[in-house]
Amino acid sequence: MKRVLRRRLLLLIPPLFFVFRVVVFAQSGPMPEEQGHRYYTYGQLRGVSHYAVMRAVADATTIPMFDYSVTASRDGNTYSGVMVGRSPFFHGARTTSIPVVIVPIKFTMSNGVVFDPTAPDDACAGGSTAIDLLENSPLFSPAAFTMPTEGGMEVGTGQYVDEFQRANFWQYVSVTGDRFHTTLGPISAAPVQSVKVPKGRGKSYAAACGRLGAIDGQWWDSKIFGGGGNRAEKILTALTKQGLIGPTTLPIFVFYNVVMDSYGDSDCSPPGGCALGYHNALPGKSIQTYITADYDTDGFARPELNSAPLSHELAEWMDDPLGNNPVPTYGHVGEVAGCQKNLEVADPLQGIEFPPVTLNDTTYTVQELAFFSWFYGGPSVAVDETFSDNDTFTSPAFPCSKD
Repeated sequence: MKRVLRRRLLLLIPPLFFVFRVVVFAQSGPMPEEQGHRYYTYGQLRGVSHYAVMRAVADATTIPMFDYSVTASRDGNTYSGVMVGRSPFFHGARTTSIPVVIVPIKFTMSNGVVFDPTAPDDACAGGSTAIDLLENSPLFSPAAFTMPTEGGMEVGTGQYVDEFQRANFWQYVSVTGDRFHTTLGPISAAPVQSVKVPKGRGKSYAAACGRLGAIDGQWWDSKIFGGGGNRAEKILTALTKQGLIGPTTLPIFVFYNVVMDSYGDSDCSPPGGCALGYHNALPGKSIQTYITADYDTDGFARPELNSAPLSHELAEWMDDPLGNNPVPTYGHVGEVAGCQKNLEVADPLQGIEFPPVTLNDTTYTVQELAFFSWFYGGPSVAVDETFSDNDTFTSPAFPCSKD
């Protein structure tokens, strides 16, 4: 663990006071500009008690998760939640791996335009497929990370979200050397799922490169967007019956240059915009988590967005897998236009990227992410006592009292 020297303004911080696992003390934080044309969303597990969740974890009938309790200095209240993996607290030295099944979704619009993540794209993907590019990205392949990149700490070589999580709880895991990890693997791919989009449920539009597809979110997944559509759930059910996925795996629906409107088939103009991805958890015989994300090369959001949508969703799935980890309210930052009160680590920095990562001759974009201590308060337990993984946040969240 090598430090890259840098100059930092050090604040005087009161001593850390422990209640159960960790107590944190609050300051204020900066607010990046809100982004208008695109957004991310999430589902929340309902009707399942915390006891039932942890019973499923203990029985190994769902993904590995740990629970935590923290007293936040931002408001003095105690909050409890669950995260993916094993606990980093008390210097935990362990590696957890969660199997991932990539599910490519091939959309055919009613006018015949096709969006296929398994098809080579000479114009917008350098002749590669979105699936190949994604599997070779730092989300699934190891890369060396320094956090923050300017004068920060070399936190390790691994997948981006794993190294983020190490940095997130650096005070606890650094003493274990390189023995704490939460990795995604093995990585496998299901057969491409071909979906015909009915008229009125999706359209294609001219984009900076190629075409942009926009589908009706209510038709695709009513658990997220409302309405009566259940196309996503039907695919999950079919793949489960085939034995390709299950509650102990993480299925990821991968779109290629396709986004989700909240309803209809609009062109994603303000004020509504379109969703680039989401994560969700479904009850059943056990708890099934899953992710949907676009691999973007069409310049809809900005050039070279590529793996940023999935980086957003993977990080939020890891730190808020059930969508309901409570935190003191925060808002008017990133994509959070009003007030929000759950541990969605990418939403406050939506639109701000971590410096590009080059792997296998491709330059990838991943999103900057907010640390645990940004939500609950300082002093930070993260690497270098920072509040986000590239130091955009230099102090904890502002309080948010109204939308």
